[in-house]
Amino acid sequence: MKYFLDNDFLLATETSKLLYNDFAKKMPVIDYHCHLPPKEIAENIHFNNLTHAWLYGDHYKWRAMRTNGVEEKFIAGNATDWEKFEQWAATVPYTLRNPLYHWTHLELQRYFNIDVILNKHSAKQVYDKANALLATKEFSVRSLLKKMNVEVVCTTDDPVDDLQYHKKINEGGFEIKVLPAFRPDKAMNVSNANNFNAYIDKLEAVANNEINDFNTYLDALKKRHDYFAAMGCKVSDHGLEKIYANDFTIMEVKSIFREVRAGKEISIETQRKFESAMLLFFAEWDWEKGWIQQYHLGALRNNNKRMLQKSGADTGWDSIGDFSQAATLAKFLNKLDEKSKLTKTIIYNLNPADNEVMATMIGNYSDGSVAGKIQWGSAWWFLDQKDGMTKQINTLSNMGLLSRFVGMLTDSRSFLSYPRHEYFRRILCNIFGEEIENGELPNDINWTGKIIQDICYHNAKSYFEF
Repeated sequence: MKYFLDNDFLLATETSKLLYNDFAKKMPVIDYHCHLPPKEIAENIHFNNLTHAWLYGDHYKWRAMRTNGVEEKFIAGNATDWEKFEQWAATVPYTLRNPLYHWTHLELQRYFNIDVILNKHSAKQVYDKANALLATKEFSVRSLLKKMNVEVVCTTDDPVDDLQYHKKINEGGFEIKVLPAFRPDKAMNVSNANNFNAYIDKLEAVANNEINDFNTYLDALKKRHDYFAAMGCKVSDHGLEKIYANDFTIMEVKSIFREVRAGKEISIETQRKFESAMLLFFAEWDWEKGWIQQYHLGALRNNNKRMLQKSGADTGWDSIGDFSQAATLAKFLNKLDEKSKLTKTIIYNLNPADNEVMATMIGNYSDGSVAGKIQWGSAWWFLDQKDGMTKQINTLSNMGLLSRFVGMLTDSRSFLSYPRHEYFRRILCNIFGEEIENGELPNDINWTGKIIQDICYHNAKSYFEF
């Protein structure tokens, strides 16, 4: 019987172990999509304690705690940090076979050299040891990133963000690149006139641009797009239920803008026309600059209205949606391709039922100009666990070129989440290793090792031109 989380964790064969230890393990990390707060990197903060580092804003853990019967005051409420950690520790044994069980213990091992099993009995021991380390200079936020061999971090930033903390990081000479990503979801969301107009007010201020019609609205957004580029941005990102590709005319879009600016609520069909237009404008700007555009598709957000009112967005009330994706995605990509304005693109699905859809869709628009021009992104959110990663790797292998895949990202708000890259790499090496030992792949360790290193690092390095 193997020990839990030993050196060969998730590596079932000798070839898998060789591939991981000799090729994958040492590769740097390019985290091209995450939600880390740049302010904390700029200020190089120290966390107050393990709860602060681990549980603040982590809706993965919060959902598990709620399911385990923990009261909200110990989750996003006013309990003390120790009380919250104590409740999490008591929940961990009940997360067996959930990826949180693996991630929790990987993070304790990799950051704090703590290899005890976390539960209510070991909670105080773990908490005290981790807190003592977090207080030292070796455990500042920047040190945590360096400890995990991170080379590039792309945060997620709204067009109205002033990027002051990115500027501070750049001016301070931090050896890890911390770059913004342009996330204009609010700039195209006209479902609520009051919210949209409040957003326009913010955009006017930051762009120093009076917005009195649709043209000046686009001017202000384009100015922000240019500013992001000047700050090193190479990536845009969109979080959508599905791609919107409704037909529209510019006159219609201008009229929609006037109606919403006047405070009028508009129909769903009208909203979709406006959103479809904005997606195309953003995509063409991305193409002009040679950016990579990313589309995260399929989340059904903010389902529990009562708790949303109490706790706010991004606190654990989202789930997988069952939206029809293929036809509108193809229509959208065709509109760009027909004008030769389709930039490098990464598409992520949250519903695993769409795996084969995405794996085959990307092949429709890879035109030979760039290796892996259109990417199917790594298993995302509810799918970034062993089963989800394995299915994504296998489906991409069957229907595309896994060898050209740009690999893993964290998509996390936590500075302690980087062992997820190790988790992915171990799963990847185990798949290759087992097939070599089964005679399904040739025993060419050097070539297979090169492919693994490409997936873990080199493909992303080349694709994003970091």
